Amino acid sequence: MHIEEADFLLQSYRFDLPQEQVAQFPPEERGGSRLLVMPRNGELTLRHENFCDLPDCLPEGALLIANNSRVLQARLLGTRSTGGKVEFLLLTPLPLVIERARADKNGGLYAEAEGLVRSGGSIREGESFGFGAGIGVTVLESGPFGQRRVRLSWTGDLAAAFAATGHIPLPPYIKRPDAEDDLSRYQTVYSRQDKTGSVAAPTAGLHFTPPLRERLAAKGFEWAEVTLYVGYGTFSPVRSSDIRSHRMHREYIEVPEATALAIARAREEKRPVIAVGTTSLRTLEGVAELCGRVQPYTGWTDIFLYPGRPFRVADGLVTNFHLPESSLLMLVSAFAGRKRVLDAYAEAIANNYRFFSYGDAMLIR
Repeated sequence: MHIEEADFLLQSYRFDLPQEQVAQFPPEERGGSRLLVMPRNGELTLRHENFCDLPDCLPEGALLIANNSRVLQARLLGTRSTGGKVEFLLLTPLPLVIERARADKNGGLYAEAEGLVRSGGSIREGESFGFGAGIGVTVLESGPFGQRRVRLSWTGDLAAAFAATGHIPLPPYIKRPDAEDDLSRYQTVYSRQDKTGSVAAPTAGLHFTPPLRERLAAKGFEWAEVTLYVGYGTFSPVRSSDIRSHRMHREYIEVPEATALAIARAREEKRPVIAVGTTSLRTLEGVAELCGRVQPYTGWTDIFLYPGRPFRVADGLVTNFHLPESSLLMLVSAFAGRKRVLDAYAEAIANNYRFFSYGDAMLIR
């Protein structure tokens, strides 16, 4: 793939998107989305399909790799001792918080964590807040862009406490409060309860339904899963005019042995590996970069994929449409070529596709 100097410039990832094409709600029925199919290489011939037609669009024998993480109701709303409102968003993956937990003298639990704390006034180190369901937060140290190191305290089951009092942290471009429907629609149907801890959904997976999964299996497509606990950094803007200076946020990932073996079999049998979503792709490529190949792994990745970076594992990608100047748009451009991707986006805009988390999808194959 030919790389140009423009591929490294932030301004090269701008495009105009009518505000009405930013999806504010999911489609009426899960899976009722459109699918733009584009080739990864060769002549750019685009096909307009429906997501339910995915089994007819995938390359034969493909292995699909999906992210099974579940969104936590990680946004807490409370009141300061002054009477002002305060908001806390947990950023540390829930399994790590629980792993760090220590008992306090009153029979409760506590652990250090990272989070966003926002309020109308300045927040002091040492200040404490209560959020209901037994959850308390004490600010230990302030960081950049509203991030704080905090002491999180709770009693009983922490995931249940967040579920009882928290809100689904919808992305900032969805200009409405979260609603009851978001509890189910901002989760994939295959998200696992024991993988709860993401602050954003792996949105390419939102289009899948149980009947579609059955059709994929009936047509011989293999399915395997990884876990990436999506962090708020997925919405962090790239601030460097030369994108090579951007430092990617870390995210916690898990690749089970069964998935590593499935990828090895697909490679041996020359079957394509299709990542369902940028989070799955980052997981696979992050482990391959660290270990030389995909193998069982639990730990962190901060891989930043932009034009010129190699792809060692994925042959195809199911993905939603991403924000201008975002690291996710750069990832997709690295995978299929910046100009090709922007041309495909222009076609999608002209054909009234819906964009971002609750929007339509692409298959790059």
